[in-house]
Amino acid sequence: MGISDTAQIHASAVIEDGARIAEGCVVGPFCVVGPNVVLHKGVVLKSHVVVTGNTEIGAETEVFSFSVIGEVPQDLKFDGEASKLVIGERNRIREHVTMNSGTEGGGGVTRVGDDGLFMAGCHIAHDAQIGDRVIVVNSAAVAGHCIIEDDVIIGGLCGIHQWVRIGRGAIIGAVTMVTNDVIPYGLVQGPRGELDGLNLVGLKRRGVARADITALRAAFQMLAQGEGAFLERARRLGDESDSDYVQEIVAFVLGETDRSFLTPR
Repeated sequence: MGISDTAQIHASAVIEDGARIAEGCVVGPFCVVGPNVVLHKGVVLKSHVVVTGNTEIGAETEVFSFSVIGEVPQDLKFDGEASKLVIGERNRIREHVTMNSGTEGGGGVTRVGDDGLFMAGCHIAHDAQIGDRVIVVNSAAVAGHCIIEDDVIIGGLCGIHQWVRIGRGAIIGAVTMVTNDVIPYGLVQGPRGELDGLNLVGLKRRGVARADITALRAAFQMLAQGEGAFLERARRLGDESDSDYVQEIVAFVLGETDRSFLTPR
């Protein structure tokens, strides 16, 4: 691809040999773009942005000042092996955000989906897998190997522990430390996060049918107060409910995980 003739590159920017910059890209003052970087159509780097490593940024993504994208992992086991950072389309990556490439032990790729908002000062660590339409609020940190599914909101100043999975549509309240998996559509809040309900506001905003919301509320009550161990309750719930949303929670709970679950209180 090389560097497109239609790309707008400020005279003070440093574009290293080998970088590929597509049509319509804008590279602002004092940016640095490394030799193994790919910027797809319409990517905007505001100013003072560093994009390095084996990094690919999808079309129409906008990166704001002083972000560092694609640097090596903050992992002492990293030994210089080849790894990647792949960012999807139409993301907004605000000031001072850091996103690191992967490690050999984690699959080698950190991946960010489409249409996300990553607010000022947040961090996406090595080998994290971030879905579509994810919002990570100011100064929150997602640790290595985490899986953040679609439509998740992570509040300001949160910490997400290594290997944690957060299911689709969940919301994490501000200043919460999450050390265990969070079910889809869950609401977690507190200094040490506890599963405190469902993300009802998010479900309503997405137009989820009232019948499904009712089924989800009943499912949450069963998980919280039903008889037997948590996994036993989840299996029973899978046998009893025909709601696709409830079945999504059941599949998530019964799936493989490296962390235990945040259980309803």
